[in-house]
Amino acid sequence: MKKVLIQIDSNKIPSSFDTITALDSGVDQILPYGGVIPGEVRDIVYGAMFTRGESELKNSAIFIGGSNVSVGEILLKEAVESFFGTTRVSVMMDANGCNTTAAAAVRKILSCGNIRSKKVTVLGGTGPVGMRAAALLAKEGASVTITSRKHDKLKDTCGTIENRFNVKVTPAVVNGAEETEYIISDSYVVISCGAAGVTMLSEAGWKKFPAIKVLADVNAVPLLGIEGTKSHWSAKEKEGKIIFGALGIGALKMKVHRECVSNLFDQNDLVLDAEGIYKVASRLN
Repeated sequence: MKKVLIQIDSNKIPSSFDTITALDSGVDQILPYGGVIPGEVRDIVYGAMFTRGESELKNSAIFIGGSNVSVGEILLKEAVESFFGTTRVSVMMDANGCNTTAAAAVRKILSCGNIRSKKVTVLGGTGPVGMRAAALLAKEGASVTITSRKHDKLKDTCGTIENRFNVKVTPAVVNGAEETEYIISDSYVVISCGAAGVTMLSEAGWKKFPAIKVLADVNAVPLLGIEGTKSHWSAKEKEGKIIFGALGIGALKMKVHRECVSNLFDQNDLVLDAEGIYKVASRLN
């Protein structure tokens, strides 16, 4: 029986990236649905649930993507709420690569050593990747601080992290280089998760703090988030620090993405959101 993946995308045109990655994961057939909005998921899911016998349902699965992570979370909730009893299929949500990127970044950081009770600063921590990376790092026992220029957004993000992941992180408003440097000065790890093409930390700003041992940047678009680094670096040593660039992290992200899609077809009741995807990443790295 063919492995069929239903690709639900909130964008008008379903992501070719997600489609190709699924094919590379061993999927036989992909059914892409673009421009899906909340309220339209149930009927698509029912098509997967009722076309095969219960013992065959593991051969159907759902992937939820799109560039809007908030919408992706709503679509995931609607998909899961469509299931009943054992009549269900496995589902994965990775809108805009938020969960696989965060999981890969955290696993790269942990490859450098234990971070329990050590300070980690997430620059641009209110975005989808930053929020998830912060939560996963806090779950690993780190003392996590997230930064943003907007106080209200920081407050909302910290509340979301506490409610969604049951961990607490510290907010820090930064409005320039001096404030950023003050926040990171005693950090063990600094990870940049800001908007693409925006430099969050200057080279001079990270070189002068010996406490910093690990730097990670998830932005591959010039200008890089951390100046003086290269996107392809993976555990590159410079100035006494271990540095991971976006492409260095991306190699693991792709491995995690493919493995997660493959795992969807091992059973019919798997739900891969941030925590589930992180578990897969933990086995791979």
